[in-house]
Amino acid sequence: MVLSLSTLGFSSALSRLNFFPKPPPSLFSALTTFRRNQLPLKSSLAASKRDGDVVVLGIETSCDDTAAAVVRSDGEILSQVVSSQADLLAKYGGVAPKMAEEAHSKVIDQVVQEALDKAYLTEKDLTAVAVTIGPGLSLCLRVGVQKARKIAGGFNLPIIGIHHMEAHALVARLIEKDLQFPFMALLISGGHNLLVLARDLGQYIQLGTTIDDAIGEAYDKTAKWLGLDLRRSGGPAIEKLAMEGNAESVKFSIPMKQHKDCNFSYAGLKTQVRLAIESKKIDAKIPISSASNGDRLSRADIAASFQRIAVLHLEERCERAIQWALKMEPSIRHLVVSGGVASNQYVRARLDMVVKKNGLQLVCPPPRLCTDNGVMIAWTGIEHFRMGRYDPPPPAEEPEDFVVCFPEH
Repeated sequence: MVLSLSTLGFSSALSRLNFFPKPPPSLFSALTTFRRNQLPLKSSLAASKRDGDVVVLGIETSCDDTAAAVVRSDGEILSQVVSSQADLLAKYGGVAPKMAEEAHSKVIDQVVQEALDKAYLTEKDLTAVAVTIGPGLSLCLRVGVQKARKIAGGFNLPIIGIHHMEAHALVARLIEKDLQFPFMALLISGGHNLLVLARDLGQYIQLGTTIDDAIGEAYDKTAKWLGLDLRRSGGPAIEKLAMEGNAESVKFSIPMKQHKDCNFSYAGLKTQVRLAIESKKIDAKIPISSASNGDRLSRADIAASFQRIAVLHLEERCERAIQWALKMEPSIRHLVVSGGVASNQYVRARLDMVVKKNGLQLVCPPPRLCTDNGVMIAWTGIEHFRMGRYDPPPPAEEPEDFVVCFPEH
């Protein structure tokens, strides 16, 4: 039995995000029309939970980490558990969807149970279950959704489908209590570059997006070509090596200088890096730990030069987006930078300069909340639950052959 997310009853996190203008369907696909459900939990209980103490389990399996967390509506993180697939990333030189799915399946029960145990709670103590339903790798997303539905169905809990990128933006509101709508958000990861003006919960204006490769993808590929250790992903490896190099030594060109918009492109920069590596005769099969001093310096120069231009591209796009956004919403005071690449200290420092120059404040979640995590899913679930945006408990017993069908993102 193959069921779509809409058939399964999700008030789609993808469709409840209202973007103006409408973003490309490849990034945000509408699944269903959002419904504001008042669940038959004893309606007075449902209302009191929305207004009072809410405890949500968040499950995240969109890509290469299996994560779960329990968060309370007052912002207290009761637990956070992440099972990394770093060894798989190093072995395959990136994410291998089928291998990632198998890794999620092996640890999902353990990760969720550990999150509950660390919170000193059981499923009966939860108010709701939140789970990522996209964007992401469908094979991986399915593991998390099936686990969430099993818990929600077995314990008669509301279930909340979460949009992965919205969660990256909203987790900043958990950390920064003064962060009110409207605000701007730059979401930068291995799969996405996205600049948005967040007017309200679920109400976003897309200012810019990637037209080909995201910055995280460029970091990962550059690290792979330079023979770096990918167990911590490419970003940290590049940032560390770049400290040894001369950022002006290799003359890469800034992407899309002629385009006066806020979109991003890293495919061309990747090509420039690959050609520079070939011209220096760098052999990626020789790990950086075994490279000669001269070879290591050449790699460091390329890493530093790449990082400078990659982040300059971010700076230019952000500066333009801030100017656009302030014309629409003069009351904006914050730019949130989140997603895996926001863990990069060089990225944060450079963007902080841009933001301050324009009279705004930079808000970056701590690195453990920038990379994919269950806290951001649970917190976004809380935000939507407070507004009555959730779906009723799924059936306690699902058909054994049911398969969740995800749209392409």
